[in-house]
Amino acid sequence: MPYDYFLASRYRNKEKILPFIKRIRETGKSVYCFIESEASVKYCGTVECEPEAAMKEFESIPDWRNSPRVREIFETDMQALKDSDALILLLPAGKSAHMEVGVAYGLGKRLVLVGEQKETESLYLMFDQVFGTEEEFLRSIRGGIGG
Repeated sequence: MPYDYFLASRYRNKEKILPFIKRIRETGKSVYCFIESEASVKYCGTVECEPEAAMKEFESIPDWRNSPRVREIFETDMQALKDSDALILLLPAGKSAHMEVGVAYGLGKRLVLVGEQKETESLYLMFDQVFGTEEEFLRSIRGGIGG
């Protein structure tokens, strides 16, 4: 399924992610959110679950490199990234989200950073667009700039 956006962030940022993707969709754009994926719901928890507990359980999977659960989440997310026109990194973001940025950059995807980056990060020059807040980004896609 093609998407306008692939949202990358951290699962523990769920309370910020879910309202943000809802507002993106209200503009008529499609967005893939890892929290909602069938694999994530099956193995990490529903969108209503408490993020810290879900992540602690996920991070404690023994032999995660050979886990079919982890493999399914990985493959689902990578396919959605390939099927997306652009990637949004919503800060704060963890290691996996930053790795997804690198994959998206390598695939030639448009990269959008949303959130305040306080320290100098040379690799953040990969981003085509930078917005300090979710509202700034939403205004841009409503006005056709970020869409």
